Amino acid sequence: MKKFFAILLTLALVVSLAACGGGNEPASPSPAPSPSAGGDTPAPADPEPAAADIGDSLVLYSSMTENDLNGLLDVFNEMYPDCNVEIVNGSAGELTARIAAEAGNPQGDIMWGALSNSDGDTHKDIFEHWTTEYEPEIIEAYRSNNGFYNLDHLSTCVFCVNTDLEKELGVTINGYADLLDPKLEGKIVFSDPNSSSAAWNNVCNMMAVFGNDSDEVWDFIEKLMKNKLTISTSSSVCFKSVLEGEYAVGITYEDGVAPLLKSGATNVRMVYPAEGTSASAFGCAVIKGAPHPEAAKAMVNLLMSAEGQDAIGAKLGTLRMTNSKATFETPYLPKNEEIKWADRDVAWCTENKAAVLEKWNALWASTNG
Repeated sequence: MKKFFAILLTLALVVSLAACGGGNEPASPSPAPSPSAGGDTPAPADPEPAAADIGDSLVLYSSMTENDLNGLLDVFNEMYPDCNVEIVNGSAGELTARIAAEAGNPQGDIMWGALSNSDGDTHKDIFEHWTTEYEPEIIEAYRSNNGFYNLDHLSTCVFCVNTDLEKELGVTINGYADLLDPKLEGKIVFSDPNSSSAAWNNVCNMMAVFGNDSDEVWDFIEKLMKNKLTISTSSSVCFKSVLEGEYAVGITYEDGVAPLLKSGATNVRMVYPAEGTSASAFGCAVIKGAPHPEAAKAMVNLLMSAEGQDAIGAKLGTLRMTNSKATFETPYLPKNEEIKWADRDVAWCTENKAAVLEKWNALWASTNG
């Protein structure tokens, strides 16, 4: 069936970096639905047919990958074939700044991705304070903690490793300790935690692994920076440039690497840090004063329902979802029990974000001055 959408890849509103990760995660994501490894991805379940006319237009602001967006639109347009979706793609900072700037005359209807439970109520003035009727079905650790984020998926911290360069350099990358190898000098790429939710998500995981604001975590970060860590302009660079062989390692997130594996890439592997990993819960929200509120709520309902998550999750095969009743399987992600999970103090990460970033920036300035 026809789908009408445009992906606008560049926003000139602010100079910010990447998207899709953040820091307010449950202590351990172990209760999340466990995607099954191995086997073909089953056909997505058909969501319930549309019950009402939601109009013919929807503007979606999103930081999600092209793979994610295509999967969502495939399922959404199966339910609502007459609703044309326009997508504006950008980073967390770009999109929230744009929504705030447009507050007097909103142009977007919904934002998906880069909205993390670590944000607290930072964006309370630009989103409708509304959550779906499926909230009781969401795993308790991932339910909305502000009353306007609908947290539909997880972003797990991983490394994207180029296996050709790994072999060429004579290194084996399994954990954070391996990133300090002098052979990897200038070969590691990361995004800016000041503007990238994906980068902040990974900084929070470092805190979880080495200890919140501990001497050990800052010693590791300083040594990582001194190994000529590269800070990219976008979180997608942290897996795309690794695929292309520009860098040996990208400090990134599961949903960035899994689509590469799904596409058949054979020169990269997804590494869960041996010291432990954790996940940030991300989601969507209806923009305050949205011109097409019914369409926006229909999309949020799809993203939060078990049927919608089964359909989207099975079609993508690259996202961990949050509805406890979702049962989809995927060959592209390991089961939760196969991963070493680190305990992350969500409240601490949220309350101390500004202080951590101030210390990060000072350390970066001193090592790159």
